[in-house]
Amino acid sequence: MSESAKLHPNPQGKGEKTHGSDFSYVGIDAILEQMRRKAMKQGFELNIMVVGQSGLGKSTLMNTLFKSKVSRKSVLPNPEERIPKTIEIKSISHDIEEKGVRMKLTVIDTPGFGDQINNENCWQPIMKFINDQYEVYLQEEININRKKRIPDSRVHCCIYFIPPTGHCLRPLDVEFMRRLSKVVNIVPVIAKADTLTLEERDYFKQTIREELRANGIDVYPQKEFDEDAEDRMINDKIREMIPFAVVGSDQEYQVNGKKILGRKTKWGTIEVENIAHCEFAYLRDLLIRTHMQNIKDITGSIHYETYRVRRLNESNALFSSQPSDHPAVQPKTNGQPEQQPSTLQANGVAAQHEALSHEM
Repeated sequence: MSESAKLHPNPQGKGEKTHGSDFSYVGIDAILEQMRRKAMKQGFELNIMVVGQSGLGKSTLMNTLFKSKVSRKSVLPNPEERIPKTIEIKSISHDIEEKGVRMKLTVIDTPGFGDQINNENCWQPIMKFINDQYEVYLQEEININRKKRIPDSRVHCCIYFIPPTGHCLRPLDVEFMRRLSKVVNIVPVIAKADTLTLEERDYFKQTIREELRANGIDVYPQKEFDEDAEDRMINDKIREMIPFAVVGSDQEYQVNGKKILGRKTKWGTIEVENIAHCEFAYLRDLLIRTHMQNIKDITGSIHYETYRVRRLNESNALFSSQPSDHPAVQPKTNGQPEQQPSTLQANGVAAQHEALSHEM
């Protein structure tokens, strides 16, 4: 080996291709590998909320989606669980790793939703919880000394479980999705779809789509957020399938020498991941394999941004309404400024406030 080779080792990383023979090569494409390495180090966050009546298989579906015991009932089993008198928001987080990719998954359950005789305004605790997470993020974001990476507890997606009645949406379903679709990404699913025949399922899905259009409910993926013609074409196919008719199961069976997740009946085994049996695979691909980052982007750039603008406008209006003869900052005797209790904090938001609902 020559002396010059010893003094000047190859600066390229292990496994990277050489482009010495390509005079026009600059190396801009290396940014993708840099982004991948950084993302692998940081990991990802995903917060999913499940909403629906008891007995619709919410916990089972979450376990099936991630092929792990991630649901609240799986981690904290309670054989004597009662129906709560009011909606209780409960969340549990997991650290999941697959092929070197780390993700913090938070599953938010809403026991008590739709289980009461009088379900009037039962969506309000859920709306408040979603807005509270936006508020927590906003307070961290506008601090003078911000964290390098703000923990993200915002709800990225809400899976809404529709009972498999086969007829039409209930007023409760319409009211919930109409209000919540403006603050969070909603993905409606028909729970326990194996209780419907294929003809009943298709008719039910078509009826639900018509009712969503009639009530002005935009579920994910929303048409106005399609970025280009290619996205529109892909998302149109997804919109034609919504709501997804799903079956969940965390039981494994042997079918033709292969292990499958399914539900065993007298007439055969319902294969959860077989698209001929149900649409679970389409839901999994949407939430995890194809649209996970887009779901998070819309949460941050649309839903959270709407909340942030409303909150800051509210703070500015409060500041403008203060009398001019009561200055916000008065000097101390030592020359340092002193902030009055009734004024805005240094972060620009009122010290005492209530989380505001930003429904349209």
